[in-house]
Amino acid sequence: MRRKTSVPPSPLPQRQGVDPVRVRLPFSEEWETVGEYLVARLSGAAPGVVVEMLDSGAVVGADGHPVPADAPYTPGRYLFFHRDLPPEVPVPFALEIVHRDDHLVVADKPHFLATTPRGSHVTETVLARLRRELGIPALGAAHRLDRLTAGLVLFVVRPAERGAYQKLFSERRVRKEYEAIAPYDPSLAVSRTVRSRILKERGVMAAREIEGEPNAETLVELAERSGDLGRYRLTPHTGQTHQLRVHMNALGVPILGDPLYPVVTGPVPDGDFRRPLQLLARRLEFTDPVTGVAHRLCSGRTLQAWESYQAWAGHQVL
Repeated sequence: MRRKTSVPPSPLPQRQGVDPVRVRLPFSEEWETVGEYLVARLSGAAPGVVVEMLDSGAVVGADGHPVPADAPYTPGRYLFFHRDLPPEVPVPFALEIVHRDDHLVVADKPHFLATTPRGSHVTETVLARLRRELGIPALGAAHRLDRLTAGLVLFVVRPAERGAYQKLFSERRVRKEYEAIAPYDPSLAVSRTVRSRILKERGVMAAREIEGEPNAETLVELAERSGDLGRYRLTPHTGQTHQLRVHMNALGVPILGDPLYPVVTGPVPDGDFRRPLQLLARRLEFTDPVTGVAHRLCSGRTLQAWESYQAWAGHQVL
């Protein structure tokens, strides 16, 4: 039986609020040297880059000492290194803090800013910004919002407590309320609960509804009307990818500014901030699992289409 070992802390500091890459040499593979394995594992890197990293001492072990390319392959060994951080288009919108204590930071994020490093968005993310600006390198996300969605996101200060807060979301003990701007439909003046089975396939941009036992449920309510637009209050009871966007589209009132529903026109290019998705994570309500405090937090943002429909709609295809 293979003995479980704890994950060692990184001997390398963060760069621009981004953690170094951690690699554990698999027990299921056999290689002669560390260099051979890394060249194969990081096959997407430009030719010679991995060898250069090893030769320059950029790859280190858990003790912080450089690992040469010809070091013997030892299953279970941890390696650390920083990946190159290519330039990113800055997201020119402020990131607000609505709550901060010794355990939590709740941020009110703007549209177009990713929650955590992923893909081409690494330094221009809420997590990286908060780590840099607040000086909390151990800060971690308890959940995520889509890059195109604005509103409240909860981050945890102490790594040992992160599981407790993540469990709030996985066990649906957080009441989340969203706001969306979409075409007005008088039939939605009465609240409607939408249930369906949503499938999001890897590599496919848009999710879709399929036959089967529902795995997604959303309460949709019309909060206000202004001409041809409705301001809708959305209360999800589950957390499927793109759930609110899929359900609003299924009702025949796709959210304004959506590049995927009903027609895939995205992804939105980096630097194109003209058509923000009119979806906002407005409220979070939960009982703190560590302190027992009842939190009721609200975003201070407003959705652009509701404030200036005529000017905004000139850039839209409804």
